[in-house]
Amino acid sequence: MEKSTLFLLLHLTFGLSAALASPAPFGVNYGQIADNLPTPNRAVSLVKSLGSTSIKLYDANPQVLCAFANSGVSVTVGLGNEHLPSMLDTNSALSWVKTNVQQFLPDTKIVAIAMGNEALTNSTLNLPSSPPVNLRRVLLPAMRNVHQALVGLALDKQIIVTTPHSLAVLESSYPPSAGRFKKELASEMKDVVDFLCNTSAPFLVNAYPFIAYKTDPKQVPLEFVLFEYEQGIVDPKTNLKYDNMLFAQIDAVRSALTAIGYGDMSVHVSETGWPSKGDEDESGASTSNARKYVENLMQVVGRKKGTPMKPDDIVNVHVFALFNENLKVGPTSERYYGIFKPDGTPSYDLSVLNHRNDTSTSSGGGGFIGGGGIYGSSNYSGFPMTPPGYLSFSASTGRSWSAPALLILPWIIMLFL
Repeated sequence: MEKSTLFLLLHLTFGLSAALASPAPFGVNYGQIADNLPTPNRAVSLVKSLGSTSIKLYDANPQVLCAFANSGVSVTVGLGNEHLPSMLDTNSALSWVKTNVQQFLPDTKIVAIAMGNEALTNSTLNLPSSPPVNLRRVLLPAMRNVHQALVGLALDKQIIVTTPHSLAVLESSYPPSAGRFKKELASEMKDVVDFLCNTSAPFLVNAYPFIAYKTDPKQVPLEFVLFEYEQGIVDPKTNLKYDNMLFAQIDAVRSALTAIGYGDMSVHVSETGWPSKGDEDESGASTSNARKYVENLMQVVGRKKGTPMKPDDIVNVHVFALFNENLKVGPTSERYYGIFKPDGTPSYDLSVLNHRNDTSTSSGGGGFIGGGGIYGSSNYSGFPMTPPGYLSFSASTGRSWSAPALLILPWIIMLFL
């Protein structure tokens, strides 16, 4: 065998081994609506077993923030929709930042604060003993106050303030180049995006191809939503080819941003995932499809390339979710998005786990959070014990809502023409 050929084979062999042992960075959402989850210390070990470099929380649980101290994992803390009205007071905003962010620095690498969740499409907040709150009106002032608190504490250069959006903010997404925001959200969206631009924060979107598939499995090819549709579909306006739905959804958002003058803004996927179990009418919810979606997503992210519209912008993704959460309401699928079961075993086999052996080790051991998950911790987030912000959208207008899927169905039909 010639030396050049041998060198090439060795290079490819060791390159492949390195790639398998060191998957590309991606994030994972760490939700806690459950009463049987492992300790936060155990969660740290499981996050690392995935090769994940960041987590996104839906709260600022001190036990979790302490557990991730000196872990090397970047953390986005959350402030639920139910707490947005409190942030209209500048003193409350400053107090919240001091209590839930500043005191954990620098040991815990907090890099962002996610304000609310899909607040612009969950327009009304109903709290006990309080009049209804219009979230569209309070979101931006709350974000500004929290950002100003960071400025006052000289933390604004290391911590950004942003907010996750549902795909329901789009009026149209066919084709991706024609993506536009809903007219009734135009004013609020323009102001929020302007704030993000001025503070160098990304636009966050929760994107679930699973919703499109379960809405109409006869029209939506399963291969297209699972990153396995090689023939793809071409946007007739741009001639760009899409071989998966997630990238089409991202570019529809980019087109909408371009239409309002913010085409250069970074778009990050704050949530995406696939359930391993669902109800009878939730087509596609299975262990096999969940494994394929997450595994293929990791491979796509690992290529460190962008979408057809912006191929040089690496796709930034947080997978939903770290654990199955048994107290979530809504369809069965809502309780089965986890990569891991509550006992720490994988919900399905992932190759990344086969190339890492630290899942079984943890500085905190196994065990469970006393008193039932986050609701059993004391001094939680400096607020009364109320469910994290994503409980409301999950139960009503979030992943179980079909509108985001319907936006993309017209051009999916093009696959059969």
